[in-house]
Amino acid sequence: MSKSVLPKVPKKTAPKTTRKTSTHAAALKAQPDADKTLNMILSRLADMKAEETVTIDLRGKSAFSDYMIVTTGRANRHVGAIAENVAKGLKETGIKSIHVEGLPNCDWVLIDSGDVIVHVFRPEVREFYNLERLWTQGPTAAKTI
Repeated sequence: MSKSVLPKVPKKTAPKTTRKTSTHAAALKAQPDADKTLNMILSRLADMKAEETVTIDLRGKSAFSDYMIVTTGRANRHVGAIAENVAKGLKETGIKSIHVEGLPNCDWVLIDSGDVIVHVFRPEVREFYNLERLWTQGPTAAKTI
């Protein structure tokens, strides 16, 4: 057997960078990328029979998110059930920082997972706010009067 030329390092004085690196790698592995998150959300929306689902690519348009999904539920209960199902799926995939707003009323529920933002509307509320128009129109020059 050959002997190691490297000096033995006692376990107490072993460099701690090895642990940080492995923890960092595990954290990166636990966070799914934006496309995987998008596909999981779209799958959940289809399973819950969400209607008129539109995906808007925000890459290059916005610094706060990569994708925005706008969808509709038939009634308040349907909107709430869709939102809860999507939030549950996000937690199951390892996304820790999920922010949900609007669940008490279920007219418009916003789910922010960081890379993907989901808006679940009742039909009347979606028509009123018309978010798709805001994010899909090209930039226009300001008019001077």
